[in-house]
Amino acid sequence: MDQLHNFYLNKEEPNKSCLLALRNIILKQDTNITETQKWGMPCFCYKKKMLCYLWTDKKTDEPYLLLVEGKFLDHPELEKGERSRMKIFRINPHIDLPIHTIEIILQQALDLYRMGIIKIKG
Repeated sequence: MDQLHNFYLNKEEPNKSCLLALRNIILKQDTNITETQKWGMPCFCYKKKMLCYLWTDKKTDEPYLLLVEGKFLDHPELEKGERSRMKIFRINPHIDLPIHTIEIILQQALDLYRMGIIKIKG
């Protein structure tokens, strides 16, 4: 867990505050969301199934939210890029977070699991 907290603490501002705020927004969406770390990134799971990650773009150093099952999500601000499964939502850390948009995207992603589109074991 220390390594996970260091991910946030080792970031420079404004990314540090932005990522910590995103973390709080994600965790508030559902009591079944837990946080872990995979591949050096904070990973958020819904009932132990990967939901999303937080990361920073290598070129711009700006944060983004990576949605694991993004291919099932249709939102104009999600980017597919070269990915076949995942999509990202870029965040500008220099302006107020678009909390409403983030919550809509996260709830759409959670609905994939809740409605059984993405199967959950158990």
